[in-house]
Amino acid sequence: MQKIHSLTLLLPIFLLFASCQSIDEKAEKIHNHAFTVDTHVDTPYHLLNKDFDIGVAHPFKKGGSRVDFPRMKEGGLDGIFFAAFTSQIERTEENILAARSKADELIDSIYSACTKNKDQAEVALSVADGYRIEKDGKRAIYIGLENGFPIGTEISEVERYYNKGVRYITLCHTSNNDICDSSTDKNGEEFNGVSTFGEQVVDEMNDLGILIDVSHISDSSFYDVLKLSKSPVIASHSCARAICDSPRNLTDDMLKALSKNGGVIQMCILDDYVKAPDTTTIGYKKELELRERYRKAGKMTEEEEQKIWDEWRQMQIDYPKDKPTVADAVDHIDHIVKLVGIDYVGIGTDFDGGGGLKDCVDVSQMMNITKELLRRDYSEEEIGKIWGGNFMRVFKRVEELASN
Repeated sequence: MQKIHSLTLLLPIFLLFASCQSIDEKAEKIHNHAFTVDTHVDTPYHLLNKDFDIGVAHPFKKGGSRVDFPRMKEGGLDGIFFAAFTSQIERTEENILAARSKADELIDSIYSACTKNKDQAEVALSVADGYRIEKDGKRAIYIGLENGFPIGTEISEVERYYNKGVRYITLCHTSNNDICDSSTDKNGEEFNGVSTFGEQVVDEMNDLGILIDVSHISDSSFYDVLKLSKSPVIASHSCARAICDSPRNLTDDMLKALSKNGGVIQMCILDDYVKAPDTTTIGYKKELELRERYRKAGKMTEEEEQKIWDEWRQMQIDYPKDKPTVADAVDHIDHIVKLVGIDYVGIGTDFDGGGGLKDCVDVSQMMNITKELLRRDYSEEEIGKIWGGNFMRVFKRVEELASN
């Protein structure tokens, strides 16, 4: 009788263990069957560091890169957009040329990394390329331009970046530029949306088949883009403002407009966009100070720029944040799906640009998102849409509508 009693007590533990195993096994099967894509990481700056080898697995450490090719494979991530990011500083000719040079350097570093590790990764230029590269057992590396600042006011630069392999352009960043207003410019709006030059940029991107990225742009710029664009648009790394009240996130009305446009929002896992930050911490204030110093710095030498990045990475070590969880992030997916349906949400982590969760610290742990989706009863088909199906549908449509 004592044995039976003991077994009865242990039964719930056995069932829980079996359930966990079932979720893990099912998640692995679904995750590996889907074409998985992360639409935004800032890893190229690490590629400029001669001591960083993206072809080798790096155990995660604070301040280090969250992305390399072996960890992508471990995390079942098939495709990724490496962002050539340039910060928004004063719009002088000298600064625009410097930003253009930096963007070119970052793009070139992506090609070099893929050439050096051609058995692991390849630069992808189209939807078809992504699927082909995945079938070859390699990682598909797409290129995005984060911030249209390097374009300046030269419309020919849009096509030049297309020819260099750029397949989306984030129209602006933390401050207004010559294309449109930013969601976070301290001086407010300059154009009340998209500028006259920005209208030309939208048309040119449509004609070439470059995805228009509305992350970072102001609300009025967002609505202008939707009116102007003949192609569906993306938000490469944003969340739902109803869940986290940040100007970087999209309101319910914006999400509805995006779904009518046929576009997609790629859920970001940067902590401040997942949950409202604690603005009283020393770390938060230090980060603001560093960002402001970087914004005001103007043109910098490589050594000065490297120093800023080193400070930012060290700050993550000295002032660690209490990160949100995967469950917190999936709350945003739940909200978006309930509001507009399953066809308009994906994933863009912002790894190496601030993204990362308590239980998804790098690309090797991406399957934790799939597990959480399973716990919430998302089907295999729905998970496939979230992990890449929705984004690739939009990407394909942009290709189809291009005039060239």
